[in-house]
Amino acid sequence: MSLFSSLKIGPYTLSHRVIMAPLTRMRASETERAPEDLNAEYYGQRASNGGLIIAEASQVMASGRGMPRTPGIHTQAQVAGWTKVTEAVHAKGGIIFLQLWHVGRISHSSHQPDGGKPTAPSAVQPAGQAFTSTFQREPFEMPRALENSEISGIVASYAEAARLAKAAGFDGVEIHGANGYLLEQFLQSRSNQRTDAYGGSIENRARLLLEVVEAVIGVWGAERVGVRLSPFGVANDSGEADPIPLYTYVIKKLADMKPCYLHFIEPRASGAGQAEVDHKDVPSAAELFRPLWPGTLIAAGNFRADSANAAIANGHADAIAFGRLFISNPDLPERIRTSRPLTPYDRATFYSSGPKGYTDYPLHA
Repeated sequence: MSLFSSLKIGPYTLSHRVIMAPLTRMRASETERAPEDLNAEYYGQRASNGGLIIAEASQVMASGRGMPRTPGIHTQAQVAGWTKVTEAVHAKGGIIFLQLWHVGRISHSSHQPDGGKPTAPSAVQPAGQAFTSTFQREPFEMPRALENSEISGIVASYAEAARLAKAAGFDGVEIHGANGYLLEQFLQSRSNQRTDAYGGSIENRARLLLEVVEAVIGVWGAERVGVRLSPFGVANDSGEADPIPLYTYVIKKLADMKPCYLHFIEPRASGAGQAEVDHKDVPSAAELFRPLWPGTLIAAGNFRADSANAAIANGHADAIAFGRLFISNPDLPERIRTSRPLTPYDRATFYSSGPKGYTDYPLHA
């Protein structure tokens, strides 16, 4: 097996295993938080016949937003915007899933509909800096602990977002349970200090993630739902002192639910959206947890063509998701296949506006 072997994911047969990872780019419309024509152009450029794109994290409710101009999937205007994107990808023969997102405490009051505190499993303030609604950087605020009675509304919002993603023409969805956002905040004991049915034991801390997965599968069917995890990640002040028991439990439970894939962020690249990182002497999530996962496994994190092919050949992963290299190489699968040079990315334009560093990267000659 190699990057250019076909692969079955749910009902879809991919023509190659070079997957576009979900990438926050902060270029949705300012008022509606909806994709626009520029976003459709961007995704269309990166679509390939039989290739899978996992579209950027999209908040499932207004209070789940944590950064400026990130798209949502909770209004009809957002459905209309995303429909332009899915049509552009399908026109190239591509397959596209949408990543469903709630940032939890990794937010700022300027993003909250009522100007209130961000919500979280517990009132534990994260270290680091938030993006305000005006692209400024300020320290994260102390979040408000969600009431037990509010949690069912969170689950319902994921289910409704899944329904709206279907209406927008997506081929499936990915549940974002990684990178220190709400679902991972519930999973990890550093951020979850609850004493109710959603806190304390591993079983309780995993409850929200598993309820969300069950609800979304109820909309799409397991064959069109993926889940992303970062067991050893440190992004957004996340991290479990001993991740093995927690994620062993979670992965076994997910295996019983049979989503169409599990998507790991490798720890060497944790936090790579904010800076260049290459964490050393860290385990491989894909290698460690592969024996627990009988289904399709996607790995992401600082891969190059050689290391990606090695991971597939060794059976550690079935496909590799590329992020930053897909930003600057819209035709990345073809460049890898033909061993053409890769265009370097410009980190200064990751989170900005307009076409610069977004739709102006060249195709190969």
